[in-house]
Amino acid sequence: MSSLTERFGANVFNEGVMRERLPKETYRDLCQTIQSGAELDYSTALVVAAAMKEWAIEKGATHYCHWFQPMTGVTAEKHESFISPAPGGKIIMEFSGKELIKGESDASSFPSGGLRATFEARGYTAWDPTSNAFVINKTLYIPTAFCSYSGVALDKKTPLLRSMSALNEQALRVLRLLGNNTSKHVTSTLGLEQEYFIVDRDLYLNRPDLVYSGRTLFGAAPPKGQEMDYHYYGHIKPRIAKFMEQVDEELWLLGVHAKTRHNEAAPAQHELACIYNTCNIAADHNQLVMEILKQVAEEHGLVCLLHEKPFAGVNGSGKHNNWGMSTDDGINLLKPGKTVNDNRQFLLFLLAVIKAVDEYSELLRLSVATYSNDCRLGGHEAPPAIISIFLGDRLTALLNAIAEGEPAEVVTSSWLDIGVASIPRIKTDNTDRNRTSPFAFTGNRFEFRMPGSSLSIAEPNIVLNTAVAESLRQFADYLEASGNVNEALNVLLRETVIKHRRILFDGNNYSSEWETEARIRGLPVLNSAVEAIPHYLDEKSFELFGRHKVLDCVEIKSRCDIALENYIKTARLEAETMLEMTHRQIIPAVLSYSERVLTVLEKKNTLMIKPNIETSLARELNRLGNAVRNSADKLSKAMAGAPSHNLLESAQYWHDTVLPIMGELRASADNLERITDKSYWPFPTYGDLLFRT
Repeated sequence: MSSLTERFGANVFNEGVMRERLPKETYRDLCQTIQSGAELDYSTALVVAAAMKEWAIEKGATHYCHWFQPMTGVTAEKHESFISPAPGGKIIMEFSGKELIKGESDASSFPSGGLRATFEARGYTAWDPTSNAFVINKTLYIPTAFCSYSGVALDKKTPLLRSMSALNEQALRVLRLLGNNTSKHVTSTLGLEQEYFIVDRDLYLNRPDLVYSGRTLFGAAPPKGQEMDYHYYGHIKPRIAKFMEQVDEELWLLGVHAKTRHNEAAPAQHELACIYNTCNIAADHNQLVMEILKQVAEEHGLVCLLHEKPFAGVNGSGKHNNWGMSTDDGINLLKPGKTVNDNRQFLLFLLAVIKAVDEYSELLRLSVATYSNDCRLGGHEAPPAIISIFLGDRLTALLNAIAEGEPAEVVTSSWLDIGVASIPRIKTDNTDRNRTSPFAFTGNRFEFRMPGSSLSIAEPNIVLNTAVAESLRQFADYLEASGNVNEALNVLLRETVIKHRRILFDGNNYSSEWETEARIRGLPVLNSAVEAIPHYLDEKSFELFGRHKVLDCVEIKSRCDIALENYIKTARLEAETMLEMTHRQIIPAVLSYSERVLTVLEKKNTLMIKPNIETSLARELNRLGNAVRNSADKLSKAMAGAPSHNLLESAQYWHDTVLPIMGELRASADNLERITDKSYWPFPTYGDLLFRT
């Protein structure tokens, strides 16, 4: 068997393969395109396509596809074979530069928020040469952007690439003003932590709510949940370990730097973390991670649940977004340095992020706003829905000193001595960690903890990249207009701290006092997706995305509509699933069990035995059964009354009127589960799902 170093990236048309298979001039031109964003010449594409085809065929590929990320949140692909007819009933294997650069798809069948009508079907996929092609299951996958016939972005990758370009432009302006004339490119970097649940497939298939909606809509808490705190970093079960091993192998073949795997806080919950990469490649890799997790789970008789809250009362699953900025020559712009100039640079870029998050916190909040993430945020196992920044005691004290005009130094680290002679001293980071914070500085990057497990990570990073680009633009404008950059820089740092330190909070974000304090500070408190999503249409959103050419007005409005449509569709799906499970499973099961109880009651009466237990149980079954039936009828009526003429009004109606009734129905049904004979209950319980893997 080949070594891991030989297997890693074996199915990727990566830099090493390109260097080996492409002529020197072609390789140079392609690298220039990848590194600087220069336009790729068509003649170069022809040569790349020929080499890519031959390599893919050697890997067993018979088809190719343009792999893109429509606004569904998942990936899309249409497979085309390499074969073309040849004389004598033969075939040849063909793949041209045209087919590499551009593909065509039906744009009307994907969510567009009104950008595309049914009769406006033409859409294009355009090769993204900055993300490597790869082979899976005999198909060559070519990462692409997706746009309409008119050039409007219909995907999540296009605005992500635009936002990265905006950040690069403004960051370079600032670096030049600070005396850096060597760095040629600045990119946003991303390291992702993917949380997920694993359940047995047979049990899953007997839960319509899991099959249809990805989470349990009914389910009483088991006697043992996660309160014993032994799951986190605990021993990995053999069946799960084999699954994880195969996941790693599949991802490594695709060049995905899967680094860390472990049990998360809840039973049946796990995490996979990847090493840093550029934002767009990390986003591509995360889509692969989610697909591979699901595919490999199936092979092991398991199912991977990526829903943000599969089980009520149990930790939800997030996707921690570790975001930073780096230059092409290896400078981490969010890492404290050793010299005064280095630390002035660090502070300026740090404050650019703080300013961006403060000024555009509504956008950052809505970038993670979904129906399913509402189930998780604020649940004391995830950050609250209020955006704040954690810096740690040292950096907070430093910024306060700057604000007060006092001398200050960037303290990078210290030594930790735990008092055991045989254990060496440990070098500490410049901050502790605060897991309650939604946006925390962790030494040389920011960890955004609000994204949900199933979310396309492109969404929050489009906002982050663009908002930070805007901060840097304003900084550059200010410094360029000054007569003395050094003096102006000191003023800029102080004024920025004073204006934006309201967003800094190092305390317990779970406390009720924090929400009160946040409102006093003037921070947005957007507890639901329905409150957050309309902020797409704020004037400052149009100004921000328009100025940096990331999204135009039409593209912004479409994304707002799609988000609201998804909220309504998800709520309706869950409500309909609850009604089906209630009428076809729960009520029949309870009636059958009640019949058994009444039969025993009748027999005891015949024998002159007081049926105290049976009488009490029969009455409680009847009471709760009636409550379930009444709630189901109430839910049906509420659904029928949902408005449809206005997306925002409809979403608000589902949130305010329908969801509370769904909660009532669940509460009664869960109480029924607690008193119904397990042999009669129609689907697997929480205990089954969480502890039988």
